[in-house]
Amino acid sequence: AMLSARRSLIRLVVSRRSVSSEETMANAGDKIVERKEMHRYMVDCLLTAGAVKSHAGQLADVLIEGDVRGHYSHGLNRLEMYVQNLQEGSCERTGDPKILNERAGTAWVDGCNLLGPVVGNFCIDLAVKKAKEAGVGWVTAKGSNHFGIAGWYSMRAMKQGCMGLAFTNTSPLMYPTRAAKPALGTNPISLAAAGKEGDAFVLDMATTTVAIGKIELASRKGESVPASWGADGSGRVSTDPDTIRNEGALLPLGGDERSGGYKGYGMASMVEIFCGLLGGAQWGPHIRRWGSNAAVADLGQCFIAVDPTAFAPGFADRMQEFMDTMRGLPESQAGESVEVAGDMERRHEELVHTLGGIPYHPNQIEFANNLATKLGVAPPKLM
Repeated sequence: AMLSARRSLIRLVVSRRSVSSEETMANAGDKIVERKEMHRYMVDCLLTAGAVKSHAGQLADVLIEGDVRGHYSHGLNRLEMYVQNLQEGSCERTGDPKILNERAGTAWVDGCNLLGPVVGNFCIDLAVKKAKEAGVGWVTAKGSNHFGIAGWYSMRAMKQGCMGLAFTNTSPLMYPTRAAKPALGTNPISLAAAGKEGDAFVLDMATTTVAIGKIELASRKGESVPASWGADGSGRVSTDPDTIRNEGALLPLGGDERSGGYKGYGMASMVEIFCGLLGGAQWGPHIRRWGSNAAVADLGQCFIAVDPTAFAPGFADRMQEFMDTMRGLPESQAGESVEVAGDMERRHEELVHTLGGIPYHPNQIEFANNLATKLGVAPPKLM
């Protein structure tokens, strides 16, 4: 009991030191929408575009989670893309994923060109089922589509008592090290592992410096971007989001070769091997161009669940001790405590709880209102 109390105190102190005043309130001008209301709006849009209700609900769940966790590039920002995919028939509006090959701890799934979250939920739940029986469940899918934040699936496994991992390939948006042509995607990696008392390590990262959605958000807000994010059509570093998005591509995690970009390139390649190659899906430069619906996406995705009870006992205790140790390290700069993956997202979740809804930039609400008018649905009601 004393140890548990000490851990709680450490987390409380670290949390208080790491939360700035800006993180406890919405930005000036932000518009607040209740979570339930934004979910309603998203489902209405997707139903109007042709999705069946259960599929629309699963997709809205993932998009909302993205915004609640502060990953705005993968929330409301992505809605119109899914609507267009449904309207133009580049993904299927109804159906179920199919298992093509199965063993005790593995499965190969055909996503049947369904919405990414429908495929992802099916696959991670199957991986968890296998992990409970075999210790590890590894499921790879072909025929999928954009599935939102990878962390949704790793956390879904974690909530069922497993350590979860999720990966996906994407449209070619990255310049491999020394290349003058984009040939790999943002290819994200996610790992979720639970500690004690609701604490968790949740890594959710692109293998590019940033996801393409952050370039799009900067464009929507009329802002420039850091020099490490992307390059123009000739591979030269650019800080203009429109130039990066329309002419160029993203840089791998680490930037150019001198600053370690080859490591990001290697990590993206690993994800491609897990997803596109192992799953028999499209891969690398063969995946359709970002923003194009001329062909089906046929994305490859990989989902892994690990039951910690199949290994050394006391994993959650050690996991908690690891996180507390990292957070308790001396600060290199006063007032900026060490964090672990997921801490920043947890603070944003707490902000949403405090506000009673999700804060959005006014331009995002304007976009949502325009889409509502276009589709003939009720726009999201502000608080």
